[in-house]
Amino acid sequence: MKILRLLAVGLVIGVVGYWLLGPGPSARLGAAEPAKIGSATSSTRAALDAPPPPAATPAPTPVPIQTTPTPPAPDAGGAAPAPANAAGALLLPVQGIGAEQLQDTFTDARSEGRVHDAIDILAPNGTPVLAVADGTVEKLFDSVRGGLTVYQFEPSGRYCYYYAHLDRYADGLAEKKTIKRGEVIGYVGSTGNASPEAPHLHFEIHVLGPEKQWWKGESINPYPVLKGQQAL
Repeated sequence: MKILRLLAVGLVIGVVGYWLLGPGPSARLGAAEPAKIGSATSSTRAALDAPPPPAATPAPTPVPIQTTPTPPAPDAGGAAPAPANAAGALLLPVQGIGAEQLQDTFTDARSEGRVHDAIDILAPNGTPVLAVADGTVEKLFDSVRGGLTVYQFEPSGRYCYYYAHLDRYADGLAEKKTIKRGEVIGYVGSTGNASPEAPHLHFEIHVLGPEKQWWKGESINPYPVLKGQQAL
């Protein structure tokens, strides 16, 4: 029995000694080592904890810019005036006469069963006659019916402008001379078969054929062209 008591006391003493002299409580409990500052683990966590970048906003679709020119404002009569340099826009050939004073005499009957094929623009004798467009004087001619006349070709050679019953030509006017829109080429009169009591300008537009013959062409009505209702 004494031996058993001695063994039991020795065992108790051994356990107590191990408890007092062994590793500290931190090692016994398996405490984790603190993370090192700047370690891969802390860097990864910082990256994961950062707020996500904002979603990319799609670029707005560009709005097409309108390139259609603004039309000119209408005049008092309700129609937009034709620009002075518009293709096919002709100047009124008698100085001081407005479009509202024109009369459409294109289909009026004439002697020997003829149709007028022109318009007559009444004006006092000696009123300046103006070139309706740029071009070249193709022919100056004194005819029985037309009196003193001017045949003007426009630059493309497609149209011929015919002025008749002139009282006289402008000084310096000659065949093959280049003339400008608005240039004075003659003066209103009553030569040819026109009545001296009604001086006027007889004005025609011809569509020339391939032969470009000044005395021959297809007549078109100048009235809507000079009124700005139709372009050549």
